[in-house]
Amino acid sequence: MQEQEKQAETTNTAEQIVTNASAADAAADTVAPPAIESAEASLIDKVAQLEAKVLELQDAFMRAKAEGENIRRRAQDDISKAHKFAIEGFAEAMVPVKDSLEMALKVETPSIESLKEGVEMTLRQLSAAFEKNRLIEISPQKGDKLDPMKHQAISMEPADQEANTIVTVLQKGYTIADRLLRPALVTVAQGK
Repeated sequence: MQEQEKQAETTNTAEQIVTNASAADAAADTVAPPAIESAEASLIDKVAQLEAKVLELQDAFMRAKAEGENIRRRAQDDISKAHKFAIEGFAEAMVPVKDSLEMALKVETPSIESLKEGVEMTLRQLSAAFEKNRLIEISPQKGDKLDPMKHQAISMEPADQEANTIVTVLQKGYTIADRLLRPALVTVAQGK
C-alpha cells in the first residue's frame, strides 16, 4: 500500500512537471519574435565592434613592434659607426705631426738649431693633439706619494725622504678620458 501511494505521488509529480513545461513553452511562444531578433542583432553588432577593435589593436601592436625593431637596428648602426670612426678625431690631430716629421727629414743640410726647432714644434703639435683628445700626461714629482692607481713602482731605493714616496720617474704615464692608459713607472723610497 505504501508503494502504491509512492507511485501515485511520483506520477503526480511527473504530471506537474510536464504541465509546467507546457506552460513555459506557451509563455515563450507569447514573447514577441521581434524582441528576440532585436537582441540577436544587438549581440551581432557588439561582436562586430569587438572584432574591429581587435583588428585595430593588432595593427597598432604590429606597428609598435616594427618601430621597436627599427629603433634597435638604428642603434646598432650608430654603435657600429661609433666603433668604426672612434679614432677619427685622434687621427685628424696626428696627421699634422706626421707632416712636420716628414718635412724635417726632407731638409738637405739641417743644422742642429733647425732640427731642435723642428722637434720642438712637432712636440707642441703632439701635445696639442693629446690635449684635444683628452690624453693627459701623468708626471709625478719627486716626493709625491705613490698612487697605485696611477703609478707603478719598479724598485725601491734608500732615500732621505718618507717611505713610499717617489724618488725618480723612469717613464711618464697617461690617462685617456679619466681612464688609466699607462701607469707612470717610478722608483720609490724605502722606509728609514
